[in-house]
Amino acid sequence: MKNIIITGTSRGIGYELALQFANAGHNVLAISRKTPQTLIENPNITCLSVDLSNEKDLEKVAGFLSQTWKKADVIIHNAGSLLLKPFGEISAVEFENVYKVNVFGVANLTRICIPFLRKGSHVVTISSMGGIQGSMKFAGLSAYSSSKGAVITLSELLAEEYKEKGISFNVLALGAVQTEMLHEAFPGYEAPISAKEMADYVFNFALTGNKYYNGKVLQVSSTTP
Repeated sequence: MKNIIITGTSRGIGYELALQFANAGHNVLAISRKTPQTLIENPNITCLSVDLSNEKDLEKVAGFLSQTWKKADVIIHNAGSLLLKPFGEISAVEFENVYKVNVFGVANLTRICIPFLRKGSHVVTISSMGGIQGSMKFAGLSAYSSSKGAVITLSELLAEEYKEKGISFNVLALGAVQTEMLHEAFPGYEAPISAKEMADYVFNFALTGNKYYNGKVLQVSSTTP
C-alpha cells in the first residue's frame, strides 16, 4: 500500500487514476477544485478542494501530510489549464493564469511535498506532446504548450537535484486523449485513446517507472500530432 497524491481529479485521467489506485488498495490524496461524490465515498480516497494557482490554498496539503500521512510515495501532477486563443489576443493575465496552474502549481506543490518524500519516491508530471515536439503543434495553444515545455525542464532539473536522495522525477508527454478538456477545446475531434486507457498506462508507470527512468521525458502518443 502506497500513499499517492494526484492533482486534477475532478474528471478525465485524474479521476480515473484516483479510482484505480484506491481500488488497488492504495491511499489516495485527490486534489482538485471540484470533488466528485464518487471519490468522496471511496474509503481509500481523501479529497482536498485546492486551487493550485493559489499558493495559500496549497497549505491544506502541507497540513494533511504533516498531520496524517507523514510521507508520500508518488505524486502525479495531472491538473492542467488549457487556453485556445490566438497569441495576439491573449491578455497578460490569461497567459499568467495558465502558468499559475501548469507550472507554478507543479513547482509549489512539489516544494511542499519534498520533505515527505523518501528514497524510492516517484514524481510524475503529465505534460503534452505540444510541449516537446518541434513544429508539430496546434495553433492557438501558445500559453498551454509553452507551459508544458516549462515543466519538462523543471522535472529534469529536479531529477538531478534530488537524485542523491533517491527521489525520481519523470515526465509523460501525452498525445491526444479523449477527455472533457479536449472536447471543450476541440469539439468534434476524436482522440485515439480514452481517459481510462491512458490512466491504465500512467498507473503502472507511476508505480514502476522510476526503476527504469529518472529525469526522462517519455512521449506517449500513437499519432503525430
